[in-house]
Amino acid sequence: MRNSTQQRTYQKLDELADQLPWYVIEYIDKKKRKLSPASLLNYCHDFKIFFEWLVAEGFYAGNIQSIPLRILEKLTAQQVEDFLTYLKFQLQNKDITVNRKLSSLKSLFNYLQNIAETDELEPYLNRNVMAKIEFNDVYEDPETIANRMEGKILLGDEYEAFRMFVEKDYGELFKDNNRILNFYKLNRERDTAMVSLFLGSGLRLAELAGLSLEDIDFNKCSVRVVRKGNKEQYVYFSEQAVFDLNEYIKIRSDRYTISKQNRALFIAAPMGPKGTTRRLSARAIEKIIEKYAKAFGKPSLSVHKLRHSFATRYHAEINDVPKLRRQLGHSSIETTMIYTHLKSEDLKNAISKLNMPKE
Repeated sequence: MRNSTQQRTYQKLDELADQLPWYVIEYIDKKKRKLSPASLLNYCHDFKIFFEWLVAEGFYAGNIQSIPLRILEKLTAQQVEDFLTYLKFQLQNKDITVNRKLSSLKSLFNYLQNIAETDELEPYLNRNVMAKIEFNDVYEDPETIANRMEGKILLGDEYEAFRMFVEKDYGELFKDNNRILNFYKLNRERDTAMVSLFLGSGLRLAELAGLSLEDIDFNKCSVRVVRKGNKEQYVYFSEQAVFDLNEYIKIRSDRYTISKQNRALFIAAPMGPKGTTRRLSARAIEKIIEKYAKAFGKPSLSVHKLRHSFATRYHAEINDVPKLRRQLGHSSIETTMIYTHLKSEDLKNAISKLNMPKE
C-alpha cells in the first residue's frame, strides 16, 4: 500500500519542494518523520503561494527559490495581513482556508526561529512576525452546520438507495446508451465495492485509494490503512462491504487482465493500445463518485460527504462518540487516552450493528 501511493505523493512533494527556498526544503525534510506526505504536499502548496506573492509584491527581485531569510525577518505584521487579505479577496479563499494557510506559515516560521540553528548555534530567524498574527474567528453553531449539510449527505433510506443505484439502477438509467452502459458494466462490481466500503467504514479518499489486496482481512471485517501522521490502523467495515468486496475481487483479475504483481485493490480500466492497467488514482475515484452522485440527483454528494454520511448514520445507530472518532481516525492529544481504552472487539461489534435491520 505504501510502496505505490505514498511513493507517488513523495515524488510530487519533492518536485514541489525543489521549487522553494533551501530552508523550506530543510523544514519539509525534518517534518517527514511526523507528518504524512499528503499533509506536507499541502504545506508546500501554501508556501509556494506565499513566496510567489512576496515576489509579485516586490519584496524580492528574483525567483522564489532564492528568497533569503532576511526578507522573512523584516516582514511587518501589516504586510502579512495584506497577504491574508490577498488570499481572501483575490484568491477567494474562505476564512477556514485562510486559517489553514496561516497555520502552515506559523509552523514554518516557528521552526526557523525556535528549532533550526546555524553552525554558530544561532536561530535562522531572530524575529517571527507570524507569532503576531491571529487566526480568523471561524464559528458555526451546530444548527447552521446541519442546515448546510442537509441535502449534501445520504440520510435514511438514501444510504442503501445510493449503493443500489451504483450496483444496478445506473445501468437501467443509461440502458439506451451503449457506450455508457458498456463502461458501466465493465466497472460495476468495482464501483459498487468502493461505494460500499466508503459507506461501511468512513475511510478517507487517500486511505481507500491506497489499499492493496493484503490490507483486507475478511475474517475480521477490517482493513489496514495508514492514517494522517503515518499512523497505521485497522478499521472495521460493514458486512455489506464484505459482500461487495468479495464480488469485486472474484472478477478483478480476469476483468482487468492484471498481473499477479499488481496488488492494488482498486484498478483502473485498461487504457492505451496495450491495455495498460494501474491503480485507480484518488482523483479518478472522486470523478467516479461525482458521476454517480449527479445521476442519482445529489450532485453535491462527494467522497467526503460519503464519509459524513457514514458518520451520521453511525452516530444515529451507535451513539458512541469515542468509538466514532477512532473509526474515522480523528486522533488528537485530547482524545489519545480515550483511544487507548477502546476495545477492538467493541468497535467491531459496533460496526456490525450497522447491518442489523430496524424493528
